[in-house]
Amino acid sequence: MARTPNVVFILCDNVGWGDFGVYGGSTPTPRIDRLAGEGIRFNNYCVESQCTPTRSAILTGRQSVRSGTFRVPFAGEGKAGLAPWEYTIADLLSEAGYATSLFGKWHCGDTEGRLPTDQGFDEWWGYRNSVDEAGWTSYATFDAIAKAKGIQPPQLWEGTKGGAQTAVRELNLEVRPLLDELIVQKATDFITRQAAADKPFFTYVGLSHMHPPERAHPDFDQTSPARLGQYADLIAEMDYRVGQIVDCIDEAGITDNTLVVFSSDNAAGDIPAIQGGSNGPFRGSFMTPPWEGSMRVPAMARWPGSVPAGVVTEELLSAHDWYATFASLAGAADKVPTDRPIDGIDASNFLLGQNSASGRESYLFFGPDGSLMSVKWRNVKVVLRYSDGIDQPIVTPQWPMLFDLASDPGELYNLLATKMDMGWMMGVAFQIVGDYQRSIVQHPNIKTGAEFTGYE
Repeated sequence: MARTPNVVFILCDNVGWGDFGVYGGSTPTPRIDRLAGEGIRFNNYCVESQCTPTRSAILTGRQSVRSGTFRVPFAGEGKAGLAPWEYTIADLLSEAGYATSLFGKWHCGDTEGRLPTDQGFDEWWGYRNSVDEAGWTSYATFDAIAKAKGIQPPQLWEGTKGGAQTAVRELNLEVRPLLDELIVQKATDFITRQAAADKPFFTYVGLSHMHPPERAHPDFDQTSPARLGQYADLIAEMDYRVGQIVDCIDEAGITDNTLVVFSSDNAAGDIPAIQGGSNGPFRGSFMTPPWEGSMRVPAMARWPGSVPAGVVTEELLSAHDWYATFASLAGAADKVPTDRPIDGIDASNFLLGQNSASGRESYLFFGPDGSLMSVKWRNVKVVLRYSDGIDQPIVTPQWPMLFDLASDPGELYNLLATKMDMGWMMGVAFQIVGDYQRSIVQHPNIKTGAEFTGYE
């Protein structure tokens, strides 16, 4: 490594493990496939249960339940998101001398003091919550009722660290199909500026697809006879946008010094409005935690000359692990906080091809109620609770359920019901649970929206 790398982190919204060509998807994605082939592709990369939890995990390296960000907040519920006390990866890299930016979706706090430029980003342009808000003003009753209750029309915002937040235009169905084009324009402008300044940078690009209400960009809306449905058109646009970012890096002459990570925040959902999406061979979807199809998503990383090309791995990695990994690659591992639990592991040596194992052996998955739902240990998975849909309850089975993911990725055969001689695996899983439970005795989880200022 000649110098610390620039980091471009591209995060799409609710895209399934099986949606891209390189993962078996049926819509051609040549740019994404090429990105994966030029670096490492993860087959066992896991995220949290919803948009806010996963984004919180990426930003802090901590289980979202620790930060009070374990589910998506709803309008009118009050203050939510990351407490200003949290030390994000943008804070860390900023202190390490990086220029930092975020373009697109935030969803980790929509009040003053909890916005991107309050959490380490030098600049941002995007939306505070989720793009479902683009549909709010399409209802005739919105102006008559919502405004009277203090709910304002959603906006696109821009701001700089230490400066004011400015609304630049309404977030509505008119701008919806253009969002990812605008987000990528902002990101590539930032990359070009920082490359010219010869300063290391971190940019987080939060794409809007695939989140309802969906609208295809005019350049991709039924523009190829090979694509019948809207989902395929949106995948085609995503492939193009990722290609635009990669091309910008190449044209700026910083390819060999830029790490590009591309992943999804959640799995594809069984949402009728989307009409598409594949979670590959895994059981369930975004809306059915903690089945494997709800937590395992595509992820890949490219850094020519540093990250070996053409690697496909089954090693376990989670959204939490980017935090310590980026810190290490930036030469700033000493800035990772020691006054709080950090759940992510430093996978930098694995990423660079120096270790054969990622360093992660287990993964705890929490539900949208903030309680534990499952434990993964290597290819063993213990399901403590589950849900079969967004309108279905979370069920606690009489006994925990035990699955061998290597033989049974569809989680069809509960070993405790079919064999009953695998109980020793429960002992391993509950040791992992015990470690977590002991950690929250010393460092209790932060309540949602709390004005938390630190542990004594």
